[in-house]
Formats: sequence, structure tokens, C-alpha cells
Amino acid sequence: MVVYVRRDEQGRIVAVSESAHADHDESLPHDAAEVQAFFGSMNPDESGTGQDQLANSDLRMVRVLEDLIDLLVDKAVIRFTDLPEAAQSKLLARRNMRHSIRSLNLLDDDALI
Repeated sequence: MVVYVRRDEQGRIVAVSESAHADHDESLPHDAAEVQAFFGSMNPDESGTGQDQLANSDLRMVRVLEDLIDLLVDKAVIRFTDLPEAAQSKLLARRNMRHSIRSLNLLDDDALI
């Protein structure tokens, strides 16, 4: 897919269109680095390619799921031992890593994924 871009005086992309216009006459592939950087600058928390965005979202979601599992265990909705052994070992390993990092005081808990 091709997109059409408008640039400023410094040559930076300032607008992207799916169709050519008088001020959008330069065509670039939609996955060109400049185009992706433009879209990333519009939403810095979700910059990068679609695959990058999905991977970043997955990392944040892992922490949400860990917190959810901890909450369900704390409220006695489920028992930790109800989880498959593979899940238990992964959760314990991540918990131990977070504890080690926190004890070194390198990162606050919210920064950990």
C-alpha cells in the first residue's frame, strides 16, 4: 500500500493521506520508516510497527494478568495450586525476579513488567 505525504520546510512528514492531493504529492510505502515514525510521534506510547505495538501491549498485559491472579488467590476465588504447574513456576519465577529487583531498589514496582 502506498500513502501520500506532506512535508514541512525541514523535510519532516507532517501529514499522511491515502490519496494524492496538491499538497500530498509524494508517495511512500505505508511501512516506510519515516511514515511509521510519523505515526509513532502522534502516539508515543504505541510507536513502532503493528508487531511492535502488539509485543509492547503483551508485556503490559502480562503484569495485569499477574495482578489479577494474585487478587483471585488473595480473595480465595482460586487456589494457586489450581493453576497448571507450568503457570505456577512462571508466576513464581517472575515474582522472585520482581522481589530481587525491588530489594535492590533499582526500579519501582510500577515500572516492572
